[in-house]
Amino acid sequence: MSELPQPTFSIEKIYIKDLSVEVPNAPEVFSEREAPTVNLDINSETREVQAGIFEVVLKVTITAKINDKALFLVEAAQAGLFQIRNVPQEDMGPLLGIACPNTLFPYVRETISMVTSRAGFPPVVLAPMTFDGLYQQQVAQQQAAGAKPN
Repeated sequence: MSELPQPTFSIEKIYIKDLSVEVPNAPEVFSEREAPTVNLDINSETREVQAGIFEVVLKVTITAKINDKALFLVEAAQAGLFQIRNVPQEDMGPLLGIACPNTLFPYVRETISMVTSRAGFPPVVLAPMTFDGLYQQQVAQQQAAGAKPN
């Protein structure tokens, strides 16, 4: 009687893959008193680096403007290497699309807060979130396009 191998899910490494901060209209923007419009864009990408090792990259872009004048632009790509082995194929999508980004989010949240503060602005603190909805949206888009979901 042979036993099935136990599923493995572990974090191998968490790191910043890319980070960019731009304050194109400094120092004039620091005298602005009007509240800026802040746009947030979040997405994640996954690739298998080697058998059972996956890189998940959570990309966050924040743009702050007053009218058409840019205050700042922050782009952060928080990445992680995850070991995932002996997991049923139907569970891989939710692991890579929900669990891994949920793990990375607190790190990118802290990075965004720190760099906006260092750029001379009040820190941007992203509200806590989970990636269930974003994952479901990606699956629906892939199905509509006829692609096989992750």
